[in-house]
Amino acid sequence: MKRFFDCVVSFFVLIIFIPVMVIISLMIKFDGGAIFFRQIRVGLDGKHFGIYKFRSMVVNAENIGGHSTKEGDPRITAIGMFIRKTSIDELPQLINVLIGDMSLVGPRPNVPVQKEEYTKVQWDKRNSVIPGITGLAQATLRSTATWQQRYDLDLEYIRKTSIIYDIKIIFMTIRQVLLKGGN
Repeated sequence: MKRFFDCVVSFFVLIIFIPVMVIISLMIKFDGGAIFFRQIRVGLDGKHFGIYKFRSMVVNAENIGGHSTKEGDPRITAIGMFIRKTSIDELPQLINVLIGDMSLVGPRPNVPVQKEEYTKVQWDKRNSVIPGITGLAQATLRSTATWQQRYDLDLEYIRKTSIIYDIKIIFMTIRQVLLKGGN
């Protein structure tokens, strides 16, 4: 049921946001470089996959800095600041949902190097569900959550997962984006 829900909602959101995605694509292209950014992330059962996002950073940003951004990160472009604040940079992940690598709701997928931050038991538990575009941590604390808070909220999500809970988290995330933006 969750997979069906994910596919139907993703398909309709993609259709609705096509005009916005075209405009953002043109703005990014005029800024120079590729429109999309693909990064290897860790999914269900530790399987690696490529996550898609609108490019919000300068070309070769990964060579300039790490896998995590901080406030005022000079690698973020002007259009990148806007699309991150509004979470528009995440829209291409709907393709990941349609492919089956991601869900609308679940723990955010880590980059492989973040495995070092977890014990084996923690890593396996966190990757026991399909990762999501949004999760309980993003819906409640947005990008201000500490590592421990994110992990605890991911485990809470895993324990309580259901379609109704997913719908609640989606609405909580929308509220967070509208009230607090990307921060």
